Amino acid sequence: LSTHDSFLHRLSVCNVVNLWQDIPDVRQSGALSSMTSEEQKLQEAKFELIVSEASYLRSLNIAVDHFQRSSELNAILTPQDKQWLFSRMQEVRDVSTSFLADLEDNLEDDILHFSVCEVILKHCPDFRKVYLPYVTNQSYQEQTYKRLSDNNPRFQHVLEKLESDAICQRLSLKSFLILPFQRITRMKLLVQNILKRTRQSSKEEKEASEAYDALEKLIRDCNESVRKMKSTEELIHLNQKIEFECKIFPLISQSRWLVKHGELTELEYSWSFSMKAKQSTRPIYLHLFSDWLLLSRKKEGGRFVVFDHCRSSKVKVEKCEVKLHGPQKNLLRIFLEENNQGKTAEFLLRAQKQSEKLRWISALTFPKKQLTFAEYQDKPQVQCLKAYKAQENDELNLEKADVLMVIERSKDGWMEGIRLSDGERGWFPSNHVDNITNTKVRQRNLMEMERITAATAKLGKK
Repeated sequence: LSTHDSFLHRLSVCNVVNLWQDIPDVRQSGALSSMTSEEQKLQEAKFELIVSEASYLRSLNIAVDHFQRSSELNAILTPQDKQWLFSRMQEVRDVSTSFLADLEDNLEDDILHFSVCEVILKHCPDFRKVYLPYVTNQSYQEQTYKRLSDNNPRFQHVLEKLESDAICQRLSLKSFLILPFQRITRMKLLVQNILKRTRQSSKEEKEASEAYDALEKLIRDCNESVRKMKSTEELIHLNQKIEFECKIFPLISQSRWLVKHGELTELEYSWSFSMKAKQSTRPIYLHLFSDWLLLSRKKEGGRFVVFDHCRSSKVKVEKCEVKLHGPQKNLLRIFLEENNQGKTAEFLLRAQKQSEKLRWISALTFPKKQLTFAEYQDKPQVQCLKAYKAQENDELNLEKADVLMVIERSKDGWMEGIRLSDGERGWFPSNHVDNITNTKVRQRNLMEMERITAATAKLGKK
């Protein structure tokens, strides 16, 4: 989008425009005096989406023109490295350019009654074509960036030179590469904000609901594609390190993914003639998949010998505290209703931390209980203050301002929660969030969630 064609650019050159109501034509129309506060907020929410897309496109221009097309950088990158590092960044920019042009045309054609959600729906097929492959390439992008940074001094030198340019505003290449991941989620949140402010059963509510639903499906498909690729890589890697001393079953399957893994301590008690309990311990490594639980002994070289396994649907778990020679903390008991020999088995396990125990109990609990709206009202809420990137499979990625309902918390600084915007569930560190203590704010958050759920549910009925 050339600057002389940009409506937003022409506005910013002549005026300081941060809000829709600051646009001279809007102020001079007299429309503001006849609009309710909620109607003005709806206009501002739509305008924010346009302005944020313009800012996003400016950053994409830097990513493509300054980094991807750098002659110095291209001189040291192989075609494959360039493909993995930048993926479809050029196509992402092209789609954003076309999208912003249509948004600005709508704004300029009718500045008082412009639409954004119908434009989103028009461009959703293009979003899918570029964002899905870009997001799926994430693991290759990260691996390539790390390999080049660690092993190629020339790459480091050229990158430092490019990043020091004033156009980057002290942002790194990684900051630009991650933008498409963040944008599609950000756009859904912006549409959610629009949907919350539309009148019920109005045309705008229908358009916003359809746009929200389309973006949510795209994000879900992106996440599923990333999960499948990651899962396949994990299974292939793990298959090379696992051997069975019990009944063997094929580990690699397209429908299987790793839910959680880690080492716990098994406790066993025997009784002497004097009725004194003797405790013995040994480490057990658990690999919990979407459909099976594997119990193994860890060997040197990161290898595992599986001694028992069970379908995850046949696993039961309970937390317990026993007092044998003093209190034992962080204990859980797992029951295999049908192990590899078709028998029942029981294991008393100890975790190092309370959060570790609670996370295993949550992971091993099938199926997850679906909370009613009334139960949601009794749960505490928190808001994300600092973004968090999940480090393990049972953790949740957090973006700043995310609102979550807390369903479990540990004394050592972890929480399990459900994000209200999309219903995603997982664990996160408590020092990244702040408690929402205001009852009215918590109630408003739940009402907004219910409103969005109800609006999108109408689409399914139709």
